[in-house]
Amino acid sequence: MNEEILDLVDDQDQITGQLSRREIYEQRLHNYRVFHGFVVNKEGNIWIPRRTATKKIYPNALDYSVAGHVEAGESYQESFFRETSEELNIDLRVIPWRVLGKLTPNEGSHCFQMVYEITLDSDPDYNTDDYSDASWMSPQEIIDRIEGGELAKTDIVSTIKRFYL
Repeated sequence: MNEEILDLVDDQDQITGQLSRREIYEQRLHNYRVFHGFVVNKEGNIWIPRRTATKKIYPNALDYSVAGHVEAGESYQESFFRETSEELNIDLRVIPWRVLGKLTPNEGSHCFQMVYEITLDSDPDYNTDDYSDASWMSPQEIIDRIEGGELAKTDIVSTIKRFYL
């Protein structure tokens, strides 16, 4: 497997260089890009998957509906489309979606992230290499479970509070 190369960015999210994902994590850098997406149904519930036990980071943890690193040379949207297809088997050319907003390390986020919402009323056909199971929950239910001690990926609570509460 080729090592994933990510763009490094300045405070204005302009590309300044590149490093491998491994080096970024080893150096605990925050100036790289990711996207996060929430699948939301007409009742306002969010589809939240659980990461598989084999994941290097946050095994068995609750996750965003879809998430990924923006690879070098990619835009946030290109990464969002690619990963949503790979992880959820959703073609965003035919499923409604929208941008919720952008978060930065200056606002307390762990890195630069674009947050998206996908409108879908059925369970995604998720990739079982990424997720072991999933459930629909209200934004408050997600927050209560995580704040109650359930392991989850970084920033989920603050992102949900920012865009849904």
